[in-house]
Amino acid sequence: MLALDDVRVLDLTRLLPGPFCTVLLADFGADVIKVEDTAGGDYMRWMPPLVDEYSAMFHPLNRNKRSLAVDLKNPLGREAFLRLATTADVVVESFRPGVMDRLGIGFAALREVNPRLVLCSISGYGQDGPFRDRAGHDLNYAAVAGVLLLGGSAESAPPMPGLQVGDLGGGAMDAALAIMIALHHAARTGQGQHCDVSMVDGLISWAGVHASQLFATGEPPEPGGGMLTGRYPCYRIYPCADGHLSVGALEPKFWRELVEVIGLPELAGNGLVDGEEGRRTVAAVEAVLRTRTRAEWEQALAGHDVCVEPVLDIGETFEHPQPRSRGMRLDAGDGRPTAQTGFPIRLMGSPAGYRRPAPRYGEHTDEVLTEAGYGSEQLAVLRTAGAIA
Repeated sequence: MLALDDVRVLDLTRLLPGPFCTVLLADFGADVIKVEDTAGGDYMRWMPPLVDEYSAMFHPLNRNKRSLAVDLKNPLGREAFLRLATTADVVVESFRPGVMDRLGIGFAALREVNPRLVLCSISGYGQDGPFRDRAGHDLNYAAVAGVLLLGGSAESAPPMPGLQVGDLGGGAMDAALAIMIALHHAARTGQGQHCDVSMVDGLISWAGVHASQLFATGEPPEPGGGMLTGRYPCYRIYPCADGHLSVGALEPKFWRELVEVIGLPELAGNGLVDGEEGRRTVAAVEAVLRTRTRAEWEQALAGHDVCVEPVLDIGETFEHPQPRSRGMRLDAGDGRPTAQTGFPIRLMGSPAGYRRPAPRYGEHTDEVLTEAGYGSEQLAVLRTAGAIA
């Protein structure tokens, strides 16, 4: 049994945050209908490199979904969407605030046709406030949330994030959780609700540990000055002869064993020192670690409880035995046109699964509308009017 096979989602989103949110639901059986415009659909379809006609990025974000191409600005297209909404449990959108209302499919209109419906809106800054209409992308949201200056150092520019943390964390994950909470509420009360998910808000909540220093002392943490952002010798990234090692030896027992193995037992008490003594400790450890390759240090540290791992590139990650054993790489085949990432959530009784490849543009338009009660002649009228593609 699939955990969400009784949930239907109308997904109006594009690019990354919304599609990642809805693929989490689709992987567990939700019927996610990707509602795309009639001018080409989700922009991500066309971003190189292409595999099997569409972007390699598009496939893992849109597997297990169906595609409906409809013009929501066309009165007939809007009518078709609202008819679909009567059969749906969730609508997810990522337009700027106000767009849904201007299209005639905002929360009031949706609630009128389906009081149980959950509308989840994902936006950069939220549905209200002075920045509600401001354009932005992940880097901007991380900047406003204060998280870009948590890493790096005071002497250098803030580092570029390696992941789209606002899109994926503050946007997609918070949206998926909001939907689950709202569906639970609807099941108990019969009433849907509007979920307002802001990527900036999500990132600020993720920075709660760092904000606690500000609230307690009145001083924000300096770049690279936090316990987990490089302040102490025991928790930082060190270069070796041909790459880098991540040292996460926060507890004294891990740090003590590490410095003993690398031949610096005199530093056993220096894991959590800072200032000049901390800089000397870092320099001493770095000098030793630079004398061997990453592989040589892996071998030397094997069997020791030290919280040290090599810094891998993404290609090495998918060859690593741990992600391999967890099925985090789904290879091509069995309907998959390209390898893609696996399922991050494991449930014993109702696991996620791969049921269908990412849909071709408008592939299921007729199928979905037929399920909503449209006959062949009505579909022909919609297509002639340009309401569907």
